[in-house]
Amino acid sequence: MGSSGGLCHDDTMVDNRVIPPLAGEERAVLTAFLQYQRDTLGRKCEGLTAEQVKQRSVPPSNLSLLGLVRHMAEVERIWFRIRLSGEDVPLRWKRTPGDDLDFDVDDADPEEAAEAWNEECARSREIERNAESLDITGHVSGKDVSLRWILTHMIEEYARHNGHADLLRERIDGVTGE
Repeated sequence: MGSSGGLCHDDTMVDNRVIPPLAGEERAVLTAFLQYQRDTLGRKCEGLTAEQVKQRSVPPSNLSLLGLVRHMAEVERIWFRIRLSGEDVPLRWKRTPGDDLDFDVDDADPEEAAEAWNEECARSREIERNAESLDITGHVSGKDVSLRWILTHMIEEYARHNGHADLLRERIDGVTGE
């Protein structure tokens, strides 16, 4: 790794993740950063057993890598499909605002969660690609919200949870890193 903490900007990839560009069109930079964060979450789960991805952090927290994957599948679905595109699709695990069924992983299937997350990410990318501009809006709580804001929010959401994922992975098997 280089002195820049692993982001060697003369390379285009680091451990199978595409490094976001240092300069470019706003949309390309935002979508690259979001994809980098998605890939980081996937990387945190690589090579683990079903029991390991279900392993919780420290009581009373119910955080687990599997819970984070399920949560981010739900977040992708909510922000891109429901709020931005106005699709009438049910939530996968949440049933009421504020519940955390996505983090209830005792009986959850890691393969099903990974498939759901990958499907939601693919649909989100499709919605973003088909959007005319970053200025298109969706709706949340009766207010307009732009695609630009959603992309930025999603980067923040993944980055925060990737910090959790890093600590969870380190607790499981000692693996650390970006």
